[in-house]
Amino acid sequence: MANLVIKTTELVKLGVTHARPVLNVWLQYARVELTPPSLKDIPVIRSGFSKLIQSAKTGRYREVTVREAVINTLVAAEIYCWFFVGECIGKRHFVGYEV
Repeated sequence: MANLVIKTTELVKLGVTHARPVLNVWLQYARVELTPPSLKDIPVIRSGFSKLIQSAKTGRYREVTVREAVINTLVAAEIYCWFFVGECIGKRHFVGYEV
């Protein structure tokens, strides 16, 4: 039994040492990506929306590469799925859920 405890603690220590760099990278990205937009980001967001509307008017969206189209589709699917996850969290149940 003592041998099992020793091996378990060694395994946990090994897991922590291997997980620490991965968690540090995750934390670095989380600090950037999960923060809400600040006031200095609003002009960039506005210019992005105006570029989107302009490309829709001129038909520039037809010049998108396949890779960009796939990435944009995956981002849209992720936003769609997070919307429904948020709705389920707000309703506080999954069974009998109607959108």
